[in-house]
Amino acid sequence: MAHSRINSFKAADLIIQLSSTPKMKPDVVDFGTVFTDHMLTVEWNAIEGWQTPLIRPFGNLSLHPACSSLHYGIQLFEGLMVYRGDDNRLRLFRPLMNMSRMAKSANRACLPAFDESELLECIRRLVEIDQDWVPCSESSSLYIRPTLIGTEPSLGVKKPTRALLYVILCQAGSYFNTEGKALSLWADPKYTRAWKGGTGDCKMGGNYGGTLFAQYEAGSHGCEQVLWLYGEDHQITEAGTMNIFLHWINEDGEEELATPPLDGIILPGVTRQSILELTKKWDEFKVLERYLTMKQLCSALKQQRLKEMFGSGTACRICPVGNIMYQGKILQLPCLEKSSLSSRIAAELADIQGLGGAGALWQSLGERR
Repeated sequence: MAHSRINSFKAADLIIQLSSTPKMKPDVVDFGTVFTDHMLTVEWNAIEGWQTPLIRPFGNLSLHPACSSLHYGIQLFEGLMVYRGDDNRLRLFRPLMNMSRMAKSANRACLPAFDESELLECIRRLVEIDQDWVPCSESSSLYIRPTLIGTEPSLGVKKPTRALLYVILCQAGSYFNTEGKALSLWADPKYTRAWKGGTGDCKMGGNYGGTLFAQYEAGSHGCEQVLWLYGEDHQITEAGTMNIFLHWINEDGEEELATPPLDGIILPGVTRQSILELTKKWDEFKVLERYLTMKQLCSALKQQRLKEMFGSGTACRICPVGNIMYQGKILQLPCLEKSSLSSRIAAELADIQGLGGAGALWQSLGERR
């Protein structure tokens, strides 16, 4: 949680300007293409600090052409979901983890600190205003995109003296157009997503924009996403925009669910952490954060020890992996089955989303913490 000494904006000071022209709500949309009627904006400058938060009609931003976020990538973002439960109540899934991660990213980007609970309350008010946009569907939700950018009107490479925090909302269906089938991944060590001492553990736009070239090369090989490798031993790190998990019989003959450790190049995903906590609670097999290499994966495949590989993320949720192209060969992974571990995890998370259970995992929009 943020400390009270931070000179932050306050949700109690929130100004609300409602739209006079609400938009029609489509039935089915692609992820991130249709936005709600309102947005939250909060400006900051080094002299006066944070200004009064404002909820206003959704619209374009006005930025100086020399804006530091445009020239030097001084910006960051977050992503979290609002679900409508079977009881018709709206709930956020572990929102304080997103606020904490955003604060960490802000510190790394030399952008201003803020009170995490105050931002969360402003977001709650925004969602409350646009709550009719939250779908009544098990497969859809409302996606929240908090963003913090440097707006320094100068071409000097320096810590910004101006910044803008804003939050927009959009309807969210399936992130990948692969409903009902597993993903294919392309693994080539010539491209690196993140490195030690970098910003791979922060949610910054540059971490994603820099992956596009490799993503399109993956497509030229008939693969849908990139499996990011690191180091001379080809460590498995992430897949596309997802954290990665292996469900296998390990080298010691034990059933194990494993995911790479948070060593500075892995994004600390909220869904990732939830999977670790959920499966540890089951106490049915080993659950570890450990380094994983392509050599270990290939060996497990050859010895038929691999049960399943899957990715996790806020937008994609749980996504099984079907095959990997690596060193000119296609590695066929165990087929997707309804009885797989990923299906079980996905079902349990969906039940939590639908019923609003799991205690501390949830924050109802009717309460403030």
